Amino acid sequence: MIIDSHEHVILPTEKQLGNMDKAGVDKTILFTTTPHPEKAHNLAEFEQEFQSLNVILSGHFNKEERCRNVKQTIDELRQVLKTHSDRFYGFGMVPFSLTDGETAAWVAENIVSNGLKGIGEISPAGGTVKLLSPIFKAASQYGRLPVWLHTFHPVTRDDIMEIAALCGQFPNVPVIFGHMGGVNWLDVIHLAKEHPNVYLDLSATFTVFAPRFAMQELPERTLFSSDAPYGDPLLSKKMVEQLSPSREVTERVLGGNILELLM
Repeated sequence: MIIDSHEHVILPTEKQLGNMDKAGVDKTILFTTTPHPEKAHNLAEFEQEFQSLNVILSGHFNKEERCRNVKQTIDELRQVLKTHSDRFYGFGMVPFSLTDGETAAWVAENIVSNGLKGIGEISPAGGTVKLLSPIFKAASQYGRLPVWLHTFHPVTRDDIMEIAALCGQFPNVPVIFGHMGGVNWLDVIHLAKEHPNVYLDLSATFTVFAPRFAMQELPERTLFSSDAPYGDPLLSKKMVEQLSPSREVTERVLGGNILELLM
């Protein structure tokens, strides 16, 4: 089974399903989204879609507003999963700045009770990794509930090292390093070799050397993903097939690894 391990909700859903069929993708792990850049027809409309996301990331929303926004995106995700449960799994967001108890309650109510398979996409701003601790604690309470972290810009190398330290503190929590750390991909490969609960996401990789060496060094913990609509599932799949060292590794990366993680 070929599984795209990271796409965001694309509307209409028929468009997303069509892209999956074109790429030969059987199932996709679907993540929530605030902007919908796939609606844009030109650069001005694209920038307008991103205004809402920029406001959120800048911290202009208070905690109550942020929680309300995240619940809305989870509701949007749930509707897609309900209609097309045969094609999608789901991961759900958890807001920052909640207490340990609030975070645990959020995960129970909004992630676990909705049948979602993991937490994410979590996008820490530079210097805010310490805010992830309650999320790791809550994920740990539910065994192997994966946490998907954005580790490209604006996340820095120092932030990545802090995330690795959290991986050491919570060894039962699978942690997916989204985009393989961007320009810090080599450090991320070494950190993954040190921490067996670290997984490598191949979307938006900085150079072809990153996925090539990830599959070579950690074939059992490297994950195919497109990050659609920001990437394309067909192109991302072809990249794996082109750079993989063997057919066996290709099959693992294109679906076997993430399926083992979710089951």
